[in-house]
Amino acid sequence: MPIYLYWGDDDFSLSKAVDTLRESVVDPNWSSFNFDKILPDTPDSVISGLNQAMTPPFGLGHRLVWLVNTPLTQHCSPEILQELDRTLPAIPETTTLLFSSPNKPDGRLKSTKLLQKYAQVKDFSAIPPWKTDQLEQRVREVAQQLGVKLKPESVEFLAEAVGNDTRQLYGEMEKLKLYADTIDRPLDIKTITPLIHSNTQNSLKLAIAIREGKTSQALGLIADLIAHNEPALKILATLVGQFRTWLWVKLMLETGTRDDQEIARLAEVGNPKRIYFLKKEVQPLSLQQLQQTLPKLLQLEISLKRGADEQSTLQTQIIELCRLFHR
Repeated sequence: MPIYLYWGDDDFSLSKAVDTLRESVVDPNWSSFNFDKILPDTPDSVISGLNQAMTPPFGLGHRLVWLVNTPLTQHCSPEILQELDRTLPAIPETTTLLFSSPNKPDGRLKSTKLLQKYAQVKDFSAIPPWKTDQLEQRVREVAQQLGVKLKPESVEFLAEAVGNDTRQLYGEMEKLKLYADTIDRPLDIKTITPLIHSNTQNSLKLAIAIREGKTSQALGLIADLIAHNEPALKILATLVGQFRTWLWVKLMLETGTRDDQEIARLAEVGNPKRIYFLKKEVQPLSLQQLQQTLPKLLQLEISLKRGADEQSTLQTQIIELCRLFHR
């Protein structure tokens, strides 16, 4: 009785995993009979899904039942819990039952504990933008998967350019694959830079403009990012990641830590060689200046999530941030 629970906000990675699972268990000739995708707004969606899971497949292959965005790991009625408890142990070997949710399961719920008992749980959370080592590892994995050879500096560039946007990473890598088919060597940074669309690079330039107190340049970058349809919360995530890194490096230096490896570990910088440059970047800044940025960025996040106008809200907070570093 293969049962899975996929959760996380990286919907592209989750969707690809579902496609892979579907291809592995459902005969394509019988897919219309043996693949059931049950949406949360379907009446009695959980009961319907469990009933389908108990139904033998038609023809060849196995049955896949997917309960999309199920609320079971956030809230569950006693009646549904009882039905889960009765049905999950009895799922036939010819059925694969998949639950998915964008939210982290609430480990306190009996329904979550029940699913964890019977299901293979996989986390598809987006990688935090400041965890550069994990972002670079994701780039290497996708490059290997698609057969694209990259030099180490190209891996770092792609991780910075794409951030944690898995959909864009696959799109850019497919583009590089087409180009790489014409040459027989790892792609260097000079080759890939003109080919990669990088809003994240502009968001990093925005962080630098703020750090240098250049208000007009920062506002210009904001206008450019908005014009290229970059989501405000994604811009914010890049700023938070960058200022968090600068703050950690400055804090380590202020407390007497000089070992680059140790600073890289504490600041969650994947490449310790970057610490040399980060030290130079924070040298003219005070610890107090950097400490004041994160509350302002938190206030920006609150405003955006409450539905404030993206461009005007970004502009107002960016001006305030630039004032912190104006020289």
